[in-house]
Amino acid sequence: MKLGAFSISLSVKDLQKSKDFYEKLGFSEMGGAMEQNYLIMKNGEHIIGLFQAMFDGNMLTFNPGWDQNAQNLEAFDDVRDIQKKLKEQGIGLLKEADETTSGPDHIYLKDPDGNMILIDQHR
Repeated sequence: MKLGAFSISLSVKDLQKSKDFYEKLGFSEMGGAMEQNYLIMKNGEHIIGLFQAMFDGNMLTFNPGWDQNAQNLEAFDDVRDIQKKLKEQGIGLLKEADETTSGPDHIYLKDPDGNMILIDQHR
């Protein structure tokens, strides 16, 4: 399965404080907006998303169709195909993509330890 770009999405209490902290670690803004309560930050190939009051807990995030620079990939596994493969392997999903559509959609699942995983296709 080609899951696309990888990042960790962090639920933060104070977006500005978190931004300042991660900038000290060498991260810089790549996307998002303070006024929308989220920032995407990058250091080399490493990406973190900082999200204030948008969800509980942290999660692993994969973006089918994107590389680590949020650039479109020519070939990628659609989130609906990923969903089908996961279900065939007996992996339960918390939120499924609509298989009657195409384009952007997402699925949620948890690993055996309860860690949240988001597979979020933007195109």
